[in-house]
Amino acid sequence: MSEPRHILLLGADGFIGRHVAFAARAAGHRVTCIARRTSALKALGFDTFQADLTAEKWHSASSWRDLARTAHGVINCAGLLTGTPRAMAAVHEHAPAALYDALPHGSFLTLLSATGIDADTPFAEARRTGELVAKLASENGRHRLTILRAGLVLSDGAYGGSAVLRALAAFPLVMPVLGGGKHRFNPCHAEDLATRLLAATEEDNGPQPLPTGGADTLTLKELTAATRARLGLKPAPALPVPMGLARLIGRLGDAMRAGPFSTTALKQLEHGVLAQSSPALPGARSFLARRPPSPADLWHARLYLLRPLLRLTLCLLWAASGLLGLFAAPASYLPDLAATGLPDQTLITAARAFGLLDLALAAALFRNWRPGLTFAAQFVLVLGYTIGLTALAPHLWLDPYGALLKNLPILALLLTTRALDTER
Repeated sequence: MSEPRHILLLGADGFIGRHVAFAARAAGHRVTCIARRTSALKALGFDTFQADLTAEKWHSASSWRDLARTAHGVINCAGLLTGTPRAMAAVHEHAPAALYDALPHGSFLTLLSATGIDADTPFAEARRTGELVAKLASENGRHRLTILRAGLVLSDGAYGGSAVLRALAAFPLVMPVLGGGKHRFNPCHAEDLATRLLAATEEDNGPQPLPTGGADTLTLKELTAATRARLGLKPAPALPVPMGLARLIGRLGDAMRAGPFSTTALKQLEHGVLAQSSPALPGARSFLARRPPSPADLWHARLYLLRPLLRLTLCLLWAASGLLGLFAAPASYLPDLAATGLPDQTLITAARAFGLLDLALAAALFRNWRPGLTFAAQFVLVLGYTIGLTALAPHLWLDPYGALLKNLPILALLLTTRALDTER
């Protein structure tokens, strides 16, 4: 084992970043995990440094100087697939450049980049810029540089695109595959990639990026079938999903800010994500058989595609409720509320006001605006409706159409949706 070093890990709370953090700690290194959210990493026992890379504070070397003073170098796993131009530039360019500048002369600089970055997407452009920033930081021997361009990365868990792959593999009765399932991959395992990134900290490969992938090349159809078998499910016939339909889903995902369901992800897939490396990391046929599947794997796979569906269902609920509150004839609801003793005009005004609030919640849900706050507003509002109407018109609990009873499953649905909302 190499001498213990102090490693700064940028993007430590991401899918690959966490694997690198555990690998570095297991190898005896001191690792400082840099992330926007650090609570989970602290709970896992890591030293952490909280930094939102989109904040201008972290675009200055002086903000990193104290942290970088004792570091031997940085492993940069930070990256965004989608985001505003400002956020993409901040995460891939401005913040890393400032941190590189703050490092002591002769530090190692290991950058995790991606294949397919000559594609015409904002992600590819940002990755190209990120590589250029790292190359400039290493000029004249200032830092030792290694850039690894990884292809598809899988692990025992799943996140983003790998979670979509696993969800499609677990689809009931059929196995949806994009296009004809002919796109080719040579995936590697996140643990093996983490080990390779640690080894790269002792190297100086210069400005030429190194493709990094697994030994096995599989088509999308073959990889999906292997993943389905890995989950312990019986084989199912492939169901080709036309790329035109996939692009429509991608545009909907863009509008809903639904992470891996995006036009960028599709364009990167169509451009190609093969990373033919030599030597190659262990291939899919090897790492898919490393451990038995657990019930949690299958739960996650089957629930993953339900997450956006649940959000759309709630969005439709609030939109319909809002429109009814604004435009329904007062005669359709005033008789049910006569027992409250409130003036008709007060009840009509309340219906209109709550209608506007419901529509605002529908819009916030659709755009995935501040999910935690939106969940709290929905829960409080449904609970408030239930308690308020119970006090004012308790007979609604006995309504044959379930006027208030329906609120109970809605509250359970809200809690379920929130519990599934675990990604960034």
